[in-house]
Amino acid sequence: MKVLLIGANGQLGRDIVTVFKPEEIISLVHEDIEIADFGSAKKNLEKLQPEIVINTAAYHNVPECENNPDKAFLINSVGLKNLSKICHNNRMGLVHISTDYVFDGNKNSPYTEGDTPNPLNVYGVSKLAGEFFVRRLEKHYVIRLASLFGKAGCRAKGGGNFVKTMLHLAGAKDRIQVTSNVICSPTYTKDAAIRIRELLAERYPSGIYHVTNSGFCSWYEFALEIFSQAK
Repeated sequence: MKVLLIGANGQLGRDIVTVFKPEEIISLVHEDIEIADFGSAKKNLEKLQPEIVINTAAYHNVPECENNPDKAFLINSVGLKNLSKICHNNRMGLVHISTDYVFDGNKNSPYTEGDTPNPLNVYGVSKLAGEFFVRRLEKHYVIRLASLFGKAGCRAKGGGNFVKTMLHLAGAKDRIQVTSNVICSPTYTKDAAIRIRELLAERYPSGIYHVTNSGFCSWYEFALEIFSQAK
């Protein structure tokens, strides 16, 4: 299995690199490839000729997406249109990392792959549009992740994530407010990376997959657990 990873220096990308053997994976960062530029994407993919492309590149700062919808759709939608066309023409498989933001959060129970998406913001709509382009491929995996945290931190958030933010605030403030009415399944990026590799290595059928750690909690409960483990 020859895998090309786009976004190797991101929070998830750094862990994906570690779960593959060095000879199995080729790692690219933004300086190497721009998925919104068809020529850049085509040049890299056709030169390297992977069996599978894993794309973790995205514009996923939610407030910034609202303020810059053109950029959000250019990267999250047009970028996936480009990758899908190139992969189709070269008989490559494509793994698209999507998000729980394609749903509206009103179900009050865990979402399944068969649930109908209903995104509420530009980020969610742009990611869902990207999904539709990917799903036209014969060999594809749309992997929806949620509430990620990892050792590397998220580059789009200045190298932070919820865990790092809570620990920083605990050292800077006497009082912290965290929402208790939003329920999530906090997901460790290393666990997500392992599962992504399993899907590919075990040749699961093409389709949509929800990948999170088990269990659920509110962001408030997550914060309490972070503080408890950090003492």
